[in-house]
Amino acid sequence: MPELKFILESFLFVSEEPLTLEKMRAALPFTDTKGIKEALQSLKNEYDQRQGSICLIEVAGGYQLRTRSEYADWIKKIIQTSAQRLSPAALETLAIIAYKQPIMRSDIEHIRGVDTGGIIRMLLDRKLIKILGRKEIPGRPLIYATTRYFLEIFGLRDIKDLPAPKDISDLGKPVVDAPE
Repeated sequence: MPELKFILESFLFVSEEPLTLEKMRAALPFTDTKGIKEALQSLKNEYDQRQGSICLIEVAGGYQLRTRSEYADWIKKIIQTSAQRLSPAALETLAIIAYKQPIMRSDIEHIRGVDTGGIIRMLLDRKLIKILGRKEIPGRPLIYATTRYFLEIFGLRDIKDLPAPKDISDLGKPVVDAPE
């Protein structure tokens, strides 16, 4: 039987989306989650030590092989992506949902001050957000949250990995040296 890490590497190579430990465990009845984690760490160490163009990252609740960001310009020369950009209004709406989830449309509109129906539909179509259900209040409005695909696109392991609002506001401030 091939070594576990090579089996996992083949899973990761053919998968278009991050693979969860649960999914890998279901395909490997002869091993436990601890063994899978150890094999993944061994693979990650090998990729990191090699310092090649591929790395193993933990993203969106799973694991995925990706090219290193420093090779993005080279990859663009051979692969023409049809990446659709988000408008500033869509990014603002997505940020509100990400930081305030679960959230109703009326709360989003209260924060933004404008109608967000079209933007929410577009974010749903792009699978960046999902409908969690309905709030148990009069009118039973829909409740929105981000998806695993959102985490994958933004390179986040978990929604908790979003930068804190204070960290974002500090980005524009000049660094002041403390007196000696």
